[in-house]
Formats: sequence, C-alpha cells, structure tokens
Amino acid sequence: MNQSAERPAARTVGIVVPVFNERDGIHEFHQRLRATIDVLPQSFQVWYVNDGSTDGTEAVVAEIIRQDPRVHLLNLSRNFGHQAALTAGLDFASGEAVITMDGDGQHPPACIVDMLDLYRRGFDVVLTQRGDESGTGFLKRTTSRWFYRLLNWMTSTPVVPGAADFRLMSEQAVLSFRQVRETHRFIRGLVTWMGFRWTVLQFKPDRRIAGQSKYSLRKMLRLANDAIFSFGTAPIRLALFLGLCVLGLAFIEFLDPLIHVLTGRTSELVPGWTTLLLSVLVLGATQLITLAILGRYVGLIYEEVKKRPLYLLRGSPVDQSTLPDKQDR
Repeated sequence: MNQSAERPAARTVGIVVPVFNERDGIHEFHQRLRATIDVLPQSFQVWYVNDGSTDGTEAVVAEIIRQDPRVHLLNLSRNFGHQAALTAGLDFASGEAVITMDGDGQHPPACIVDMLDLYRRGFDVVLTQRGDESGTGFLKRTTSRWFYRLLNWMTSTPVVPGAADFRLMSEQAVLSFRQVRETHRFIRGLVTWMGFRWTVLQFKPDRRIAGQSKYSLRKMLRLANDAIFSFGTAPIRLALFLGLCVLGLAFIEFLDPLIHVLTGRTSELVPGWTTLLLSVLVLGATQLITLAILGRYVGLIYEEVKKRPLYLLRGSPVDQSTLPDKQDR
C-alpha cells in the first residue's frame, strides 16, 4: 500500500460486469446496483460483458438497456473466460474511475461508495478482500489460503490473500492496464504489478442471487496455474532444488560403500535392488517434473507468439440506441 494525496471526486464512473449464464439473477442484481448509483452524484455507465451465455442472459440485459440508458452490452463470440471478459469490459469502459464486479450478487454494490471515497483520497487502485468467508466451504477456504501463501512466496508481486475481482481502478490505471496483453491473465496480480497506489477494502460477500458458481474446480486450477507461471520463474528454481536434493541423496548413498571399502569391510556390502530401484525412481521423477515445468514455459511462449486476440466480439457494443423499438418487433 502506497502513500496517497487527495484529489477531486470522480465525476464519471464506468462499471464492468462480466456475466455468464446469469439470466435468473441479472435483473435483481441491476436493481440492487441502481439502488446504490441512483443516489450518487457521479455520472455512471454500466457495461455488461456477456461471456458466451447460452441461457438467454443477453435478452435479459437487452431489456435492462431499454429501461436504463446508462447500460451497454458487449457480446463475446464464445466463452473466453472470466479474465478475458473483464479485460473486454476494461477495454471499452470509460470514466475517471472504473469498477469491476461480478453480476451474481456476491459483490455488494454498497461498497461502491467506499471505493469512490478511497479514490478521492488518492488511491489509483482499490482492491477488495473478503472479510467474512463463513459462507465458503472449508475446502475452498483452505486451498485459497495456501494458494495465496504459495503465490506470494514464489513471486515478487504482492497478491492480496482472499482478493476478489471486485475493484476500482483510476482512468490512468485502466489506460496502463490496456497495454498489458499477455494471453494467460491473472488480473489480481497484474493490477498490483503495475505499481499504482493501491489499498484494500474489506467486504462481506452477499449470497448468490440465483444459480451456482461458474468457477468450477477445473477453472480455478487453470487460474492458479496461470498465476504461478505468469509472475516469475520460481518453478524452474524449484526444479533446480529438486535436482540438488537428488544429487545430495546420491552422495549420501555413495558414502556407505565408500566407508565400507576404506574400513576393509567389503564383505558386508550386499547388492540391494531396493536402493537401485529407489534411486531410479527418484531420479526419473525429478527429470519428469523438470521437463513438465520447462514444457509449461515453452507452452506459454507458444501461446504468446501466436498473438491471438484475447477475445472476439459478436456484433457491435449494444446500447439503447441500437436496439429495435418494441413496436418494430
């Protein structure tokens, strides 16, 4: 957290909300959002990013646009993932401050007031941290806690434990973020890596409005993989450490027959298959781990050099002016 100096309050604010199959809850979410922003003096624009939904989410957002001219919709051509959807929203949203939040209702819109106050106090990035995880399962809490410990140990980029993709970024931070176009993205780390003045705001997550979390175990593991390999070469150093450990074990194993030879007790040496088998297995496992780590980095290079776009849009951004009038349908 860096020192900050106060500045004028933001006059324009963009809000980015990625959604994926949230048809049953998105209308209620928008009502909660309006209850907060309607009483604030700022001028708001809300960007919903439809990340390839197949349940009719797009139609619900289109109806919201007819009722609220501040709302815009970005339709991604397929499901590119949460991080890509956030990136798309940040590419299009504008304002002296831009806020990203999920549309499932767990990120309370009331926190926007505190975020804007921290922005006025001079912070370019306001991160949020879950302050009450009583509604989160034991396994998820435990794995999350150890993941952040491992990540902060392996990298030089500070990542707030329990951080969420619920944050405020100043216009300068957003413009800088748009320059970062790496394929495998862990935005929670990127926003602190940029080095802007940041602080942390704790919040208590609300219950989901409807449905279930779209972050499956597979997606969480993929995100963790991207985070670890995107912020340093610690896994390679780990492979070197394993290699040195195996070398140390081999040296210890070599000392035993050497001592027997030097003390003239060669008759006590009995060839052992167990020792041979253990040595081969340890050495083989270390080699495979090392190859896997190097292969992962080569794979990341391969993905980057292709320079494919992070996402593709289906059609143009949708706002009230581009929707057909109900009488024309």
